[in-house]
Amino acid sequence: MLLTNVDRNVTYPWHDRVCETRVQGDYHYYHYNCDGFNDKGWGCGYRTLQTLCSWLKLNHKKEGPAVPSIPEIQNMLVEMEDKPASFRNSRQWIGSIEASYILSHLYNWDCRIIHMSSGAALQDKINVLRKHFASGGGPVMAGGDLDCSSKCIVGERAGHLLIVDPHFAGTATTVEKLQADGWVRWYELSEFLESSFYNLCLPLPVTA
Repeated sequence: MLLTNVDRNVTYPWHDRVCETRVQGDYHYYHYNCDGFNDKGWGCGYRTLQTLCSWLKLNHKKEGPAVPSIPEIQNMLVEMEDKPASFRNSRQWIGSIEASYILSHLYNWDCRIIHMSSGAALQDKINVLRKHFASGGGPVMAGGDLDCSSKCIVGERAGHLLIVDPHFAGTATTVEKLQADGWVRWYELSEFLESSFYNLCLPLPVTA
């Protein structure tokens, strides 16, 4: 069974009095092997996309299509002619751009893509993320090239980002266990590589 809202009550390790902003509404935590499909080592982008889809389903598109499986995502990208036929049943990863295509195709949902040539540029996007969450925007997918590990951003506080990590491959039994093991935690911006570009996919608020 998928866990819901795994960021709730996560410990903030730094001392400050700055307010934080987080994604509003519910979402399911998708991670490696969570549905019996073995994607360990390559499927993190798909899992982050599924988390974004779950936020739309639970809060805005309850009558819409179900959260797609990894094979269904691959098939849609081929049908859109974004990927060649050989992409089906492959272990090729996807990033934030492909995630925006799926959200638009499946749910008719607008996303904003932010490209950064370096992880160091995240500092300049903190206010954007803060306003995004405060206005009701969805979880944010982050993906890069040298840092090709997909990350799901669900909150911001004092220049730190709250990340839900899709790379967990076990059985997620409790939120507390996931947090204690570091699969849901606050990241410092220095953990994003200066040598890697990043794309952010921001599912926009309803009023945007």
